[in-house]
Amino acid sequence: MILFNKPYVTGKEIDYIGEVIGSAKLSGNGAYTKKCHEWFKTGYKMRQVLLTSSCTDALEMMAILMGIKPGDEVIMPSYTFVSTANAFILRGAKIRFADSRPDHPGMDEDAIETLVTEKTRAIIPVHYAGVACDMDKISAIAQKHHLLVGEDAAQAIDSFYKGKALGSIGNLGAFSFHETKNISSGEGGMLSVNDPELSARAEIIWEKGTNRSAFYRGEVDKYNWVDVGSSFLPSEITAAFLYAQLEQCKFIQERRNHIWNLYHTGLTMIAANGHFQVPFIPDYATTNGHMYYLVCNSLDERTSLIDHLKSQGINAVFHYLSLHKSPFFEGDHDHRVLSQSDRYTDCLVRLPLYCGLQDEEVEKVINAVKTWTERARSQR
Repeated sequence: MILFNKPYVTGKEIDYIGEVIGSAKLSGNGAYTKKCHEWFKTGYKMRQVLLTSSCTDALEMMAILMGIKPGDEVIMPSYTFVSTANAFILRGAKIRFADSRPDHPGMDEDAIETLVTEKTRAIIPVHYAGVACDMDKISAIAQKHHLLVGEDAAQAIDSFYKGKALGSIGNLGAFSFHETKNISSGEGGMLSVNDPELSARAEIIWEKGTNRSAFYRGEVDKYNWVDVGSSFLPSEITAAFLYAQLEQCKFIQERRNHIWNLYHTGLTMIAANGHFQVPFIPDYATTNGHMYYLVCNSLDERTSLIDHLKSQGINAVFHYLSLHKSPFFEGDHDHRVLSQSDRYTDCLVRLPLYCGLQDEEVEKVINAVKTWTERARSQR
């Protein structure tokens, strides 16, 4: 079986975790946390970063920092993971879901402004598959209406918009280091704080609502409870694992992009038969090799393709279900039809893509897709 995902291990993770255990400093914000922070600030010109236990934690920090209160409205795509919405629901926000683009599962930037009301507080673009939303359009809308922008960059490490690292453009950005992501610590995440006015408070929220970090730097003579917060920071064991991955980021990214390009070259030609669409990358965006997906013409055809690939020993999977139709939220949706989000819900299939996937395995997947299209064409 060709797996859908297999986490990559560099070989240094155990060594660095051993160092942490030997240091007797296991809790968070130690030496490896600081190394990870510096790696992102230096490599991607991020003003401030804070490791978290998950991207969900980073999004929850984002909602607190934005000052989201009951009755505030937040605009985000329906085609995203539940954590994007949950972080703001927990603060009492009303979610206004935007549709996806017809050429890409990311949110339709042209649909955002129609959703803005006097209660709108923030826009949360999700960089689906590591491909940038049009941040100039989103930033212009935010500036016009005095809104905050929080990038859900869970899938977007080492991906760029007009040369700027995703997650470094909005007021805040959230990243994931889940085992399915390019760079992984098993579970883990990070908040990037790009707005200097939010920086001091971000550190306090991160440290359970205390000014402990300022105390350890000698900036205050004692630390105290000064704000809301929670235990968002991960242990040094997690940070050590992550740093081993970051050291190999260049290799990991080169390999993943190589696999993505193999898929794209082989499947673009097959897509001309009309059974599916391949990913579209706008000229302002890059791909980071996070995901290769196909968009079939119907739910039945996607089911047929997944079943065919499974019969060939290939594990391919679908992705998100539209949040506006979820059992939790459906009664609160404003009845707008989000046809593109629903189309991706029914028709998108993700192919295996991970660092250890071999070229010949990629070729097997491509050939299996080709066989399926030939069979489907003969049945028309």
